[in-house]
Amino acid sequence: MSRLTHIQAEEATGKAAELFTAIKRAMGKVPNAYLTIGSHSPEALGQALQHNAMLTKSSLSAKEREAINLAVSEASGCDYCLAAHTLAAKGAGYSEEQTRQLRRGEYPQDAHIDALVKFVQTLVTTRGTLADDTVAAFRNAGFDDRQVVETISAVSAILFTNMINRVNDTVVDFPKVN
Repeated sequence: MSRLTHIQAEEATGKAAELFTAIKRAMGKVPNAYLTIGSHSPEALGQALQHNAMLTKSSLSAKEREAINLAVSEASGCDYCLAAHTLAAKGAGYSEEQTRQLRRGEYPQDAHIDALVKFVQTLVTTRGTLADDTVAAFRNAGFDDRQVVETISAVSAILFTNMINRVNDTVVDFPKVN
């Protein structure tokens, strides 16, 4: 049961109504996480959507972005984002088993993606400055400085919704995953 109240998309007015209409047009529905954010802060929802739109124009591929989303959501324990991004990852070309591997922070079929999920899980589960060898391993897997920055940007985007959902205990409206 969600802890934060939210309005239904049809009840929204102003900026929230505009955002909910755009989301429904793009996704076919307004996911519960977006309803919660937009009900309380349309500005925060707008910023999150803009951040995600910017990431689609980054040098990271859809498969890389979904690998980040799954690895980080697993590390932070967000069941809502795991469900949503498992579906998105399948749309990006991953199989069910591959999504489980990404969640575990491993992807043995591809050293590049494997290094990515290891890097982001280390980033979100450790404190302080990352060890030189962690950053070196990421770069040695083919990630340049731009991709380091864009990866951190993608991590911050998914952590925002992870934290909202963990506080809210958002009702999952995507196929649940184990």
